[in-house]
Amino acid sequence: MAEQINIEEGKDGTQQPYFTFGVIADVQYADRPDGISGWRTMRFYRQSLLHLRQAIDEWKTEDIPLQFVLQLGDIIDGCNACLCQSSNALQVVLKEIKNIDVPFHHIWGNHELLNFDRIFLADSPLNTMFIADEQKPGMGTCISNSTDCFNYYAYHFSPFPNFRFILVDSYDLSVHGRDFSNPKYLESSDYLHGNYQSKDSEGSKDYSSPQLKEFNGGFSSEQLSWLHNVLKFSDERRERVVIAGHIPIHPKTTLKTCLAWNYIDMLTLIHSHPSVVCYLAGHHHNGGYHKDSHGVYHVTMEGVIESPAGTNAFATVSVYGDRMVLNGRGRVKSRVFHYQKWPLGNFTKSPLSQETAEKIRGAVTVLPTWAKKSFATPYTQSMV
Repeated sequence: MAEQINIEEGKDGTQQPYFTFGVIADVQYADRPDGISGWRTMRFYRQSLLHLRQAIDEWKTEDIPLQFVLQLGDIIDGCNACLCQSSNALQVVLKEIKNIDVPFHHIWGNHELLNFDRIFLADSPLNTMFIADEQKPGMGTCISNSTDCFNYYAYHFSPFPNFRFILVDSYDLSVHGRDFSNPKYLESSDYLHGNYQSKDSEGSKDYSSPQLKEFNGGFSSEQLSWLHNVLKFSDERRERVVIAGHIPIHPKTTLKTCLAWNYIDMLTLIHSHPSVVCYLAGHHHNGGYHKDSHGVYHVTMEGVIESPAGTNAFATVSVYGDRMVLNGRGRVKSRVFHYQKWPLGNFTKSPLSQETAEKIRGAVTVLPTWAKKSFATPYTQSMV
């Protein structure tokens, strides 16, 4: 059983959370016998569907009903493509999800892109941008509504005043899911195969970036610029922000071979925004946890696919005025995320200028320095 957390009384004098939400990652369902993965780990393909069903059943009986569930990607396994069962497998898991009257926010992982291209995904139930937050002026979704999904699948929403959730596309740069002639595919291929090499502290090329694998991906400068503006909006309004993506971005929460291609760029970005509470990810099935030197919590959820019968891997998060409490089930450990104190400075809730509003709606912005230096910044201890 997962560690149980004693929930202390909040600063507002009550133990009642503002709201709760569910988290689950790497279901990777397939109708096939259990087997050993390329990582030499056992995967329980049919059992994973039963685990999803159990998670939904437990979420339905929570004392405080969930507002939503974050599904962190890889909902079906890539082997379904080889079995010609991609659509059938997806329908099976979506049928299970319909058994709970709670919206799921879906993230796309590498296994979604092994089964389907981005055009299919954009027109599928796994595209949940339609429930993005559109209530506040100037806070639109991502820039991509194009039919070829040239850009990225990312959006944000606010389920409660002063709290915001941002789903990011960690396969925005990827060699999967796009036609070989697509400019974004060509850009990603160049990135992966050495045209965008990082440099060490002396300016020499560094070819030892273990995260540059085809099963990983990265964040384009356009998406990072969009995220920067959304986080600026949250900073100014003193919102607490949760960012969720499929691939981890901190080396202490995963294997080095399972990091986002340009995780340093994402770390640099979120460290410049005090509104960020945590970054939730999947991808690495053993899970991971770290609170970095900037006070940001990084959680890599254990994968459902590698959870044998008698256990599971999911969580319910309760959100309070001063903290978030992650109550893990099965292999997932429970955690408490205490909010950072707001730094001194001008964080007034002034109306957005028209220029800033247009940027957040999705117009490509003038990129900050960090966004122009993809892989140019060496990882330093100060980022840990």
